[in-house]
Amino acid sequence: MANGNGNGNGNGNGNGNGHGPIVQVRDLVKSFPVGDSEITILKGITFSVANGEFVSIVGPSGNGKSTLLNMITGIDRPTQGEVTVTGSQVNKMSEDQLARWRGENLGIIFQFFQMLPGLSLLNNVILPMDLANKYKPPERRERAMQLLEMVGLADQANKLPALVSGGQQQRAAIARALANNPPMIVADEPTGNLDSASARIIFDLFRQLVKDGKTLLMVTHDKELARQVPRKIEIMDGRITRDEYIGIGEWAGH
Repeated sequence: MANGNGNGNGNGNGNGNGHGPIVQVRDLVKSFPVGDSEITILKGITFSVANGEFVSIVGPSGNGKSTLLNMITGIDRPTQGEVTVTGSQVNKMSEDQLARWRGENLGIIFQFFQMLPGLSLLNNVILPMDLANKYKPPERRERAMQLLEMVGLADQANKLPALVSGGQQQRAAIARALANNPPMIVADEPTGNLDSASARIIFDLFRQLVKDGKTLLMVTHDKELARQVPRKIEIMDGRITRDEYIGIGEWAGH
């Protein structure tokens, strides 16, 4: 079992950037009001993730996994504690600062794809570059096509999301998450709505992204996939109950 400090790295790259971990969560507590009382979902979570790691967050439903991701991405704010990601203290940023920060630093992948139905796959991938004013306008379409080609969808680029399969939509969502070349990808149940063959394709794409230097943090219920991720953090009743590595050799063998 790992010591839970996140200073190790499943692919042997150390912290990768020489400036400490890419994610640092300290004493994180999250409570929600329920009537006249409150319920505490996260109960003092502390861990870190080194640059270039692939980490799965597992545990039963309702135990705080997605809530934790929402703290890391700034979608929600902690009741107590600190969240530092890519050198920025997420819990202290304004909404405008968070929007700019996400556009530069995070690619987020959801279980239900969240593709804009009125835009082609190509334009869905271009959109984050437009919003962040990233790359020169003539370069955005070219980059989007390159990313769709990377995920095997170049021939589907001009189709609307409803005209392709769920697995294809999720692959397009990965291309969209990579549009601004963020250092970190966060995925919340990315294979939860897919058949096993599509899930395998998505997981293989994730493995390649990590090999290419991305940091990837994934919440999953898929025990088979979780067993193949270099580091697994288990959350039960709002606390980390296990933080372990499968080992570099075992990871390389998959």
